[in-house]
Amino acid sequence: MAKQYIDIMQTFNAPVETVFAELTDHEKFGKLLKADIKRIVDGEGGYVNGLGSVRKITPLPLADFEETVVTFEPNQVMEYEITKGSPLKNHKGRMEFSQVDGNTRLRYTIEFESKIPLMGGLLKSAVEMPIKKGLSSLAKSYM
Repeated sequence: MAKQYIDIMQTFNAPVETVFAELTDHEKFGKLLKADIKRIVDGEGGYVNGLGSVRKITPLPLADFEETVVTFEPNQVMEYEITKGSPLKNHKGRMEFSQVDGNTRLRYTIEFESKIPLMGGLLKSAVEMPIKKGLSSLAKSYM
């Protein structure tokens, strides 16, 4: 099955610390995407949304899945993988944050394969569109 790639760049007129805190908070991220996302396991090292934290995502009733944070470097990077449920497999999401000219630049990449033959492109759109819309909305809120 073909691997799907999403690569989103977004600039925010705000400090890295502010944007990182907003986008790595599971509940706030859910509100941004207009999705039902809840943290069900706290992370390690004093970061409740950090390494080892698990968020439950319910895009449709009875269709929930879980993502686990596998890399967490404050104000730099967060990576997560689907660890339970979902029509996706071999999934990895990565948010990289950098400071550029007083602004925050986010590079958000996601790669995955579909468990359902010939559905990769449709699933890619279903994942990518709400993320792009939410990030754009957040960026506008800092103007």
